[in-house]
Amino acid sequence: MINNKTNPVEWSSLMYELEDAKEHLENMIDQMNKDGAIEEDSEFRIRMGHVFAHLNRGWNIRNRVGEYDESERELFSMFPKDLEPCG
Repeated sequence: MINNKTNPVEWSSLMYELEDAKEHLENMIDQMNKDGAIEEDSEFRIRMGHVFAHLNRGWNIRNRVGEYDESERELFSMFPKDLEPCG
């Protein structure tokens, strides 16, 4: 797994994905609490998909050293095959 000492650039990318997911999720929760309802299904789907894309990239790049291209980024955005939902 990458770390901030030996892989500072990759670590920064991982932290970006997790922080951005957190920010988008917090904003969505705040908006839902303010509105007292779930927004339109299509908007909710887009927002959730965006959060999942960040989380998926975080998981999928956790061992990645070096740059990756746009096609790999798309693959990294998909739900991981090596992670089982739990809880």
